[in-house]
Amino acid sequence: MATTKLPSFPVAGESPLDTCLRLRELAPVVEVEFPGGVPAYLALTHQAAQEILAGDDRTFLRDPARWPALHDGSIPEDWPLRAIVQGGHLATIDGADHRRLRGLVGRAFTPARVAALEPRVQQIIDGLLDGVVAAGDGVDLVPAFTGALPMDVICELFGVAAADRPRVRAWTATLLAHDNTPEAAFATQRDLQAFLYDLVARKQRDPGDDLTSGLVQARDEADRLTTDELVGVLWLMLVAGHETTVHLLGHAVVALARDPGQLALAKAGDRWADVVEETLRYRHSVLMTSFRFTAAEVSVAGVRIPAGRAVGVAFQATGLDPARYGDSADRFDLTREQIGHLGFGHGPRYCVGAALARLESRLALASLYGRLPDLTLAIDPDDIPYSPSFFTVGPLTLPVRLGLPPGGAR
Repeated sequence: MATTKLPSFPVAGESPLDTCLRLRELAPVVEVEFPGGVPAYLALTHQAAQEILAGDDRTFLRDPARWPALHDGSIPEDWPLRAIVQGGHLATIDGADHRRLRGLVGRAFTPARVAALEPRVQQIIDGLLDGVVAAGDGVDLVPAFTGALPMDVICELFGVAAADRPRVRAWTATLLAHDNTPEAAFATQRDLQAFLYDLVARKQRDPGDDLTSGLVQARDEADRLTTDELVGVLWLMLVAGHETTVHLLGHAVVALARDPGQLALAKAGDRWADVVEETLRYRHSVLMTSFRFTAAEVSVAGVRIPAGRAVGVAFQATGLDPARYGDSADRFDLTREQIGHLGFGHGPRYCVGAALARLESRLALASLYGRLPDLTLAIDPDDIPYSPSFFTVGPLTLPVRLGLPPGGAR
């Protein structure tokens, strides 16, 4: 545990992003105190983040066994974030096992397979927009559209029934919140794990045309993964595979509402792919990654980190780094020169679902503003509440005015 007073993260009354930007003035990597009095390092610049991501599976490892404080009594057994750190999923394994499981999952996300999903994704979008129009002015886009679309797509891909999707969404929100009680965090993890083990059993009894059934078959035929590994893959895909896109869409809607000129530019040039890329840079859904652990003492962007320490990467802060993006880094701008961002990571853990997230988001935004070109927020952007998490962060509600003529629909 910390022996000197470290800056707190998060800080009551300050958004986690603002805290990160303030801490970045101190150093590219800062040791902070997380909830529960747990010290860990936070990488806050593009350079620091890229160095860490490039060192995955070598200098930086994800297996929680590599964090001594988690096991020597320094960190309480009821620390709520254990449910994430020790989740037993794809993001907590290293080396050959990680490459093996990633290879199995990656087959579902090849460019050709993602492109083949486009008609179905568009069909889901159109159906959700029918519901938005039917609900009329004041409809909240988060449950009706930005939250529903990624949930429906990833659950359909993995064969999760529509009736089960609200539970998966609720479990995800609880797991990622930083203000959970230990009881709520561990109960949620148990419930989600039990659901996933049951899903695997059901797909074994009654396989379908979905990725879970395909992974069960891979397990049974080639013995290339265990049931525990399969459940770990599903955990990460269902949690991270929808939550990040939910918030990507929400951040895009807010950014375009704040700057009508950028919205007009996107409409006029059909620049929805550019909107997606700029949103990934400007307001990444992932404020901070789950922890990596130093396999040996390392220097990151000139900051020394001892062996056996936890390190998080503050993705949102890296996208606003003026050393990388210039003095306009804090401005949403579709016309900026694209020099690359860390929106889907870097190195061996580059996001396996990046192509699907890009497809969903581009189609969703093009369809939303194509069908409702005069859509506006019915709330001041400064009054929008955000999710109580420093892992993934996005708008909790987006009430809108549709801009349709009375009694009219497009």
